[in-house]
Amino acid sequence: MEGEKKAMRKIIHIDMDAFFASVEQRDNPELRGKPVAVGGNKQRGVVAAASYEARAFGVFSAMPSVTAARKCPDLIFVRPRFEVYKEVSRQIHQIFEEYTDLIEPLSLDEAYLDVTENKKGMPYAKDIALEIKEKIFQKTRLTASAGISYNKFLAKTASDVKKPNGLYIIYPHKAEAFLEQLPVKKFYGIGKVTAEKLNGMGIFTGKDLKSYSREHLHRWFGKSGEFYYRIVRGEDERQVHAHRTRKSIGAERTYAENIETKEAVYEALVPLAQEVSRRTQKSRLKGKTLTLKIKFHDFEIASRSKTFVQAFDDEAGILLGAKELAQQIPRQPFSIRLLGLSLHNLSDEAQEGQLRLELT
Repeated sequence: MEGEKKAMRKIIHIDMDAFFASVEQRDNPELRGKPVAVGGNKQRGVVAAASYEARAFGVFSAMPSVTAARKCPDLIFVRPRFEVYKEVSRQIHQIFEEYTDLIEPLSLDEAYLDVTENKKGMPYAKDIALEIKEKIFQKTRLTASAGISYNKFLAKTASDVKKPNGLYIIYPHKAEAFLEQLPVKKFYGIGKVTAEKLNGMGIFTGKDLKSYSREHLHRWFGKSGEFYYRIVRGEDERQVHAHRTRKSIGAERTYAENIETKEAVYEALVPLAQEVSRRTQKSRLKGKTLTLKIKFHDFEIASRSKTFVQAFDDEAGILLGAKELAQQIPRQPFSIRLLGLSLHNLSDEAQEGQLRLELT
């Protein structure tokens, strides 16, 4: 960080702008300048990403597509192309690696970079961030926003200040004033429900939040109270972890027509098992616990899990286990709109060797 002593950390948070939607607009000129939603359709499903033109109408990710279509009648729905997004993400991470090995990806489109000691010996994080943004654009024709500060929380918060295609720095000597004026709903880690609860208590800004003691916040919010107490004071000692432990690998599908029979469930499980197997093998991981997720027509969600003796990644084993779990589907008769399969208790393939599936 400019003007700060050498020991001060320099953290950059890079966040691609409307990533999925921007890739679609890049690859299809007819979509440029138009409101685009990736995922779902006008009848059902959920929006995975929305272009900035769609966001102007109040359309955002995780919104039911029916709601999105109501908010923006001219919304264009596009099927997601995750393999394309993964390839673009790989290109972006290659750029990160030119500057540091301390890269912590949060998703395909965002990551933390610790550039305190960087490969190019550049003294200013701002110059690194500007170079990365320019290289991303030259390589992918996509824009990214960057946030810079002395810890992860502030860097993540900063990256959202001047979106899209922005860069913002929260310097140590300005962090306190910045956080005091920031609405609590914009604090990373404070969700909509908690923000509404805080507003109901008369807490609207960081300054309001800061006026309460650690004991008060702990009493009201439990362990999260300690988190709120620290972040409003700009305290975050978390390191940038280059290797994050993956907890699960899965796939799910929302269906245009509800599934009404066990036979149809079995048929639907086949491509899910294929996808989970493909993703697991690509990651060189195996899992011991298989989980089947079911969302019914009224949006009630149920799940069934089973842990096996040995870890596995093969399509046949996953499908066999999934069909066994499907026998336990509650609510007979049923009407299912979504199915999901996921493997948990993951381990490295090299540790497991060539183990075969054994059902308990």
